[in-house]
This record gives sequence, structure tokens and C-alpha cells, in this order.
Amino acid sequence: MTEPTVGTLRVNGATLHYEVRGRGPLLLLIPGGTGGAASLAAVATDLADTYTVATYDPRGMAGSTLDDPGAEQRVEEHAEDALRLLDLLSPDAPARVFGSSSGAITALHLLLTHPERVRRVVVHEPPVVEVLPDAATHRALLARVQETLRDQGLMAAMAVFAAGLRKDGDTTAPPTELPPQAAERAEQTLGDLPYFIGRIVPGFMSYAPDIARLEALSDRLVLACGEDSRGELPYRPAAFLADRLGTELHHFPGGHIGLTTHPSEFTEHLRKALHA
Repeated sequence: MTEPTVGTLRVNGATLHYEVRGRGPLLLLIPGGTGGAASLAAVATDLADTYTVATYDPRGMAGSTLDDPGAEQRVEEHAEDALRLLDLLSPDAPARVFGSSSGAITALHLLLTHPERVRRVVVHEPPVVEVLPDAATHRALLARVQETLRDQGLMAAMAVFAAGLRKDGDTTAPPTELPPQAAERAEQTLGDLPYFIGRIVPGFMSYAPDIARLEALSDRLVLACGEDSRGELPYRPAAFLADRLGTELHHFPGGHIGLTTHPSEFTEHLRKALHA
């Protein structure tokens, strides 16, 4: 695997850890969940033959530290972090951007607020549940997750959250075996879970994108979902937006974490989407 150039960037209220591989036009990869730059290393390496690929740890996770560990987390500030990275690494040209899950929400807001800085944005299952007709149901789910976290702790809250994401009638337990690279990151992933569930989930899943503005920018937006995610909550917002915007919904291998479970196939689909 290609060794990256590693750097830090001072932003408002945080210091970001970022990694850069390859050469060519800039491609910024924004991780979701508790994933950081390490979760995207394989994808970044594969795409470094075509792009200068930048990955980073979102503020508050892994190597990106917060000045105030208790600070509220907002999509707008995370998108400004991504913008600062674009300005640092590609100051004179718009970049391509990919985001997954919560990182896809960051990428959506970046497109909406700074369209001049992006050439194409690929978003994989952004859980913007506020766009859905039954958004009130999902607000209630988020409230239950936070109440459970407060009263019963992290693992109970995670169980409530996971159950709310599954499709109706699905009682299948999540896979316990992870690919070797993902297993190596398990300790870091678990360490960031309290921050993710307590701060990122409520702040990001209450975000509502401007659909009318997205429609005006839809020529730069690729909406993607996992082939195995049909019927699950994270699938629905992208499918809804694709229908509303009249654009194609791209299906990538695997489910919501297809990037982890099917990295090679996922990367090839991403490569095609970036050029679509």
C-alpha cells in the first residue's frame, strides 16, 4: 500500500489529521460513522493512479482533536473543515468529493454552500432522514437513542439505533466478522462510538438539505446506495432524492458499509461514478 504524506490543518475549534496519496486532480474522500482516514486507505491507494487523493479524520475522531471535547457538532462546521482542505490542497481548481453516511451529509452541504469548489460530488447513503415523508418517526428514533444512551449506556443505545436502521421485519444480526483491515481498526472504532452516537448522530440526522438548491446543482451530484441496503433507513433518503431530482440512483456493492466489506468492487463503482 502506498505510504501517504501526512499533515495537520488548524481549523476553527479543531486540528485535523489528513493524508494525501497520488497525483492528479484532487479527490477528497470524507469518511462516515467512526471511520477516519484509515478506513479509506485501500480505496485511496487504488484511486491514487488517477487522482491526488486526500482523506482525513473528521473533527473529534481518531487523530483530529477538538479544542473543546464537549463542543456541539454541526454539519455546517464539518463542511467548512472539508472546504479548508480543498483550499489547502487544490486552491486553484474545483475538486471531486466522495462522502459516505455522515460524511455524505458533509459532502452534500459542501456542494450546497460552495458549489464553485466542487466538480462532482458522489454521496453514498446520506442519512438525511428529514427529507422523508415519515421524518417524525425518525426524530422519535433519535430521541430514543439519546434517552437510552443517557439512562442505559452506549451498547443499549447502539442496539436501539441499529434496530431503527433495519428494514421492517428484519431481525438479522449485523456481521461479526470483518475484513482484516477493518478488524485492525476495531479498537479505534469502539473508542469513537460514544462521540459518534452522542454528538454526530443527533447533529447530522436532524440536518435538512435545501432540495430546491440541490435540484439546481444536480448535474454535479451522484446519489448512491448499497445494493444490499434496499428497504433499510439509510437507503431511503438517497432514493427519495434521486426520484425528487429526476436523477439516476447508482447502486454500489454491499450494504451501508459496502466500502468496508467490498472495498475493491466499491472502488471500481466509485471510479465510474466520478467520471459519469
